[in-house]
Formats: sequence, structure tokens, C-alpha cells
Amino acid sequence: MSDVAASPAEGELESVSLVELAVSRLTREILSGRSDPGERLVEEQLTRRLGISRAPLREALRLLAQRGLVEHVPRRGVRVATLSDRDVRELYELRDVLERFAVRSAIPVSRESDLAGLRAALDQMSEATRNGDRLAVAESHRAFHVALVALAGNRQLSSVYDSILVKLQLYMAINLRREAEVAQPHDGVHRHERLFEAVAAGDPELVLAVLSEHGARSYLG
Repeated sequence: MSDVAASPAEGELESVSLVELAVSRLTREILSGRSDPGERLVEEQLTRRLGISRAPLREALRLLAQRGLVEHVPRRGVRVATLSDRDVRELYELRDVLERFAVRSAIPVSRESDLAGLRAALDQMSEATRNGDRLAVAESHRAFHVALVALAGNRQLSSVYDSILVKLQLYMAINLRREAEVAQPHDGVHRHERLFEAVAAGDPELVLAVLSEHGARSYLG
């Protein structure tokens, strides 16, 4: 009896934990390619598969919607988020503009320590590639480019850039998945190594040249 009386806070923590676990698992499934854009997510199936009730599932779906991974469609429920071909193209074009602005503003970097974020992302990318962890690969690619833009030291620029990546993250993951089907596993790592070397060399024009050959959306069709 005393255990039950003392349990509200513990139950609340347990509920939060279920939400976090659901968010983590669904994010991994979506970004690793198990679910495609536009695919309907059926609550009954998800509660059964994840072993949770509707309340934490709905909170998890709400958080995923905030991250741009799912969307609520009136009278049709929840589906994996979609963007039109035009939306994807325009978002990638805007991403390119912001990256180029950041490169021209930040390079050459003033201190060697400024490259720490790029190095860390590159190390994570190498490890994730060795482990075959698609979600971690996608996250490390994103982290590398976030660190590149952060070199400009412009918080508003970084905020806008991050909001674009949130919208694009599903399509970035699809691009990486399709690349993995036709390319060598470490090709993505080698591309980012070349970009890191160009940044370290302190030549903005070289960085822009490497970025132009980066293939950020080569496999989206």
C-alpha cells in the first residue's frame, strides 16, 4: 500500500521515460528508412509494437511533429512528414546559400581550437559508419554542417540554418540511405574529410569548391 501511495512522482517519471523511448525508437525507424514520407502511422499498431499506451504515444508523436518528422492530417491521423519536390529543392538551395555565407564569413578560422566541432563530428561519422548505424551516420553528417556554419559566430544564422535542417532531416536521411545502396560505406566520411581539410587550410574558395561537389542531394532523384 505504501508503495502505491508513494508512486505518483515515480509514475510521472516512468511516463516521461516511455515518451522518450517512443520518440527515440520512432526517430530511428523514420531516419533509418523503415518508414517513408507519407506513410500512415496507425496508433493501434504502434501501441502494440512499442508496448505503450495511447497517452505516451500521442505525446511522442506531438514531439516528433515539432521536429518535422511526422505531421497530423485532419481526419486521417498521423503520417511520416512529406515535402513537395519544390519544397525540398528550395530548402536545399537555401541551405547552400547559408553555408556559403558562413564560409565566406568564417574562413580562415582564427584559432585551431575552432575546428574542434568539425573534428568531433568527423570522428562520430567514422565510428557510426564502421558500426553500420544509419541514424548515427545521419546525425553526424548534420552535426558536421552545423559546426561548419557555427564557425561564423552568428547565432541568428545558426538558428535559421538549424530550422532548415529540421525540415530536411528526413530527406537527408533518404539521400544517405540511397547513397549507401550504391556507394562504398566510407565515401561519405571521405567527402567530409576533404571538406575538413579545406577548412583547415584556411582557403574559403577551396571550401566552396569542395562544397559544390559535396553531393548533399545526389540520390534524391
